[in-house]
Amino acid sequence: MQVAEIISDVLGQDVPIRIEAYDGSKAGPDRSDVALKILTPRALARLATAPGTLGLARAYVTGELEVDGDVYDVLNAMADLTLHDLTRKEQLQLASKLFPVWLRHRQPPPEFEYRPPGRLHSKSRDSKAISHHYDVSNRFYEWVLGPSMAYTCAVYATEDATLEEAQAAKHELVAQKLALKPGMRLLDVGCGWGGMVMHAAAEHGVKALGVTLSRNQAAWAQAEIERRGLSGLAEVRHLDYRDAPESEFDAISSIGLTEHIGKDNLPSYFSSLYARLKPEGRLLNHCITQPRTPTRKLDAFIARYVFPDGQLEPVGHLISVMNDSGFEVRHEENLREHYALTLAGWCRNLEDHWEEAVAEVGLGRARVWRLYMAASRLGFERDNIQLHQVLGVKLGERARSGFPLRGW
Repeated sequence: MQVAEIISDVLGQDVPIRIEAYDGSKAGPDRSDVALKILTPRALARLATAPGTLGLARAYVTGELEVDGDVYDVLNAMADLTLHDLTRKEQLQLASKLFPVWLRHRQPPPEFEYRPPGRLHSKSRDSKAISHHYDVSNRFYEWVLGPSMAYTCAVYATEDATLEEAQAAKHELVAQKLALKPGMRLLDVGCGWGGMVMHAAAEHGVKALGVTLSRNQAAWAQAEIERRGLSGLAEVRHLDYRDAPESEFDAISSIGLTEHIGKDNLPSYFSSLYARLKPEGRLLNHCITQPRTPTRKLDAFIARYVFPDGQLEPVGHLISVMNDSGFEVRHEENLREHYALTLAGWCRNLEDHWEEAVAEVGLGRARVWRLYMAASRLGFERDNIQLHQVLGVKLGERARSGFPLRGW
């Protein structure tokens, strides 16, 4: 059987892109502007052990499979064919066809694939999982994220707003929802490179503390705080959120941390944040969610290459756990389309700095980021994942919320 036919079996017989293989075989429409090129039998060996998206991803990051055209365009063209994994029967049929190829060309999983050791969501294992993703290279992230160094969904006033404008708008939206005022104390858990911490200090006169499990993030953020002359108000520490100060804060922001917590730990997570708030103190929880009750785990490529141990839950479950932890939920909104725009901006930044990025982190890791960001953009556009902000409050005496009758 020719190679292009085998790939068609994986993607579907009506595959809308060109497939070109090392044996000279072709499939799909010749007129397509984008193509998958199978460069070596090792790509087929990958599919033998991991039929579907994981096998294709392994072949791409190792250079055994190449994309002719923009990766996003290829994924978009294949989306209806690849959003669902092969059935078990189809996997076995494919593995049978590829078994001879696997015997001759089998390879270990790429070095970028990672499964952290230890007990799931223990402090030690969480630290390793975060380090795998966030301690790649601050310079690499500067090229991808831009000057804001914000690695979370931005908020676009218009579709033609710049990434920097949208990230500033996101930080200001969080500040408004938290009703930040001069003299308040803010705790930002999972603070990344300190964007929210510095915004709260510089724009609102808030004494802000950020905590992150990434040493690289903490070092970069603290240096930037000092460079901006904000050390009197802002601070970022290399610290697990569970070890953050237990004194009472006026507000807490959690922007992109909940995805790393784990479903079983959500009650203790929200309870610990509730305990750290003053009466009438607010929590803004901003995180990626499942659009509905999940029926399977996180995509294998994302789980092994990008966010080890990541878990996404539907927003309804998060709101229920927040309520059960004592919070009164006051507002919720879905920023799904905004994250698609954010990822499009990051993808452009990576392509603009492709040669520098490859020199900094290597071709394989750069390919991981190119693939995962393009796939994530498509996921938000297709409503396979969402981004929700949920605003809650710790009620004061006689159930006082401190909220106005309308708005925040």
